Amino acid sequence: MNDIRRSILWVIFGFALILLWDQWQVHNGRPATFFPSQAPAVAASGAASGTVPAATAAATAASAAASPAGTVTAGQRTEISTDVYKLTFDSNGGTLVGAQLLKYPEDSKNAKSQPIVLLQDTPSHQYLAQTGLAGGNLPSHLTPMQLATPERALADGQKSMQVRFESEPVGGVKLVKTYTLTRGSYAIGVQHDVVNTGSTAVTPQLYQQFVRDGSKQAGSMFYSTFTGPAFYSDEGKYQKVEFADVDKGKELKFQRNAPDGYVAMAQHYFTSAWLPPVGQQRENFVRKVGNLYAAGQVFNLGSIAPGATKTFTSTLFVGPQDEKLMNAVAPNLDLVKDYGWLTILARPLYWLLTFLHGFLHNWGWAIVALVVLLKAAFYWLNHKAYASMAKMKAVNPKVQALRERYKEEPQKMQQEMMRIYREEKVNPLGGCLPIMVQIPVFIALYWVLLSSVEMRGAPWILWVKDLSTPDPYFILPILMTATSLLQVWLNPTPPDPMQAKMMWIMPLMFSVMFFFFPAGLVLYWLTNNILSIAQQWFINKRLGVS
Repeated sequence: MNDIRRSILWVIFGFALILLWDQWQVHNGRPATFFPSQAPAVAASGAASGTVPAATAAATAASAAASPAGTVTAGQRTEISTDVYKLTFDSNGGTLVGAQLLKYPEDSKNAKSQPIVLLQDTPSHQYLAQTGLAGGNLPSHLTPMQLATPERALADGQKSMQVRFESEPVGGVKLVKTYTLTRGSYAIGVQHDVVNTGSTAVTPQLYQQFVRDGSKQAGSMFYSTFTGPAFYSDEGKYQKVEFADVDKGKELKFQRNAPDGYVAMAQHYFTSAWLPPVGQQRENFVRKVGNLYAAGQVFNLGSIAPGATKTFTSTLFVGPQDEKLMNAVAPNLDLVKDYGWLTILARPLYWLLTFLHGFLHNWGWAIVALVVLLKAAFYWLNHKAYASMAKMKAVNPKVQALRERYKEEPQKMQQEMMRIYREEKVNPLGGCLPIMVQIPVFIALYWVLLSSVEMRGAPWILWVKDLSTPDPYFILPILMTATSLLQVWLNPTPPDPMQAKMMWIMPLMFSVMFFFFPAGLVLYWLTNNILSIAQQWFINKRLGVS
């Protein structure tokens, strides 16, 4: 039994060292050694928006218009403002090349800092939303277009506005692209009118895609959630694509053909998504061209007779991963919020957290209240665990005496120890198993707090001004370390001296990681520690264990 416990402790200790080394590497700007991030930081080519190659080849049709990187310069840039956006459009293709989210500051600790930039086209980072036609010499995202609307901002009292781009005929086809911006909404209506100005019928394809480099946004550090393309369909459900898998040429597991669903480009706290109409057959794709990744969808528009117009409407979401907002835009769009592998537990925990926030109006106190409810729900499991540990602590002097008496006879010592456990009705693993049952719940809560944009810039009390960033004075991590050590003191001392030392070292090792974690995560762990100590102290007192 002791050998098994010693082995388990050494494995945990070694894993803790690996995690600490990885996080130290990332904290100092170097890639993690053992658990690298989903994609390496990839420098953009330095070219403007017109340089991005189209990556929209359908299996049964010609590929979209493409241009080698660096051969096309940017068109005229136009800024359009609403109450939630400052958008930048490029006249080449009427492409959306910039999106500032005015209600989300870049520095979450400073509400007066510049708004965060989600879509952008700079030498250091490219992330664009493109559309165009494929299937021949047709207007693409590289085709010069004319801005046909004079408005540059959503006026006070105005509910919505339109931004309209028109191309000259290319290959006998004219493309008119209209963006509809609505007050208070992160959903942008996008309408494509494909006009056949020629003398023969045409059968174009329409593509819509995101083009992005592989870097994570600044400031996410090592505790970021998934960054990369994702697809959803009722048939294939939600499927993520790792940038690293694209780099390695692995077989990518996502549904290529579907009659519904969306394509998204996710990152920590924010996302963008193309949401075409249900029932419109589409082909999904992911490609890498140069240093950039393209993820999107291709649609067959069918035959368009001379003089006729085919209209295709879609929705472009560019905004925060706020479940309420996303669900209002489209069913299952909230799946882009990364809850890790315990989504089935994380979703109800998030619902409960937001419910508590509705009463308390403070995300920090909502976290505390949620942990209190979870501890109450697991009270009897914890009671059994702490009672078992208290009994172990009570018989510990007898066990230590046996170790001294039979230190030259390990087999005899094990037999006598098991006899004492039977006589005292103590299960050596009784303190572990009830706690193990709760671990998935607390891991799920970890992911809820890590991925919820509501934590970004949310204050708690006094010095904690932002629950999504580390405690600036390290008060919460220090308190958490102290409570972890107090828990060790309350627990029975393992009979093996090496195990006893490990029990004191491990909390210190794990606590180091919490110095880098967001304050909200440390707060929930600290609250759990305090409640656990209170319950364990009460049980020890009742059983007369000091």
